[in-house]
Amino acid sequence: MLRTITIGSCVSVQGLLIGQLADGKVMVRVDEKTFVGYPIPSKRAA
Repeated sequence: MLRTITIGSCVSVQGLLIGQLADGKVMVRVDEKTFVGYPIPSKRAA
């Protein structure tokens, strides 16, 4: 499943969901790299 996270005030990364951490952060993988950051909430159409 693809997830988008923020890893800075202006930087976001989209990749495959690897796991969740206890502090609310999410790990995603892009190619050979793993990034950790806060998930961006998904918006649902009404």
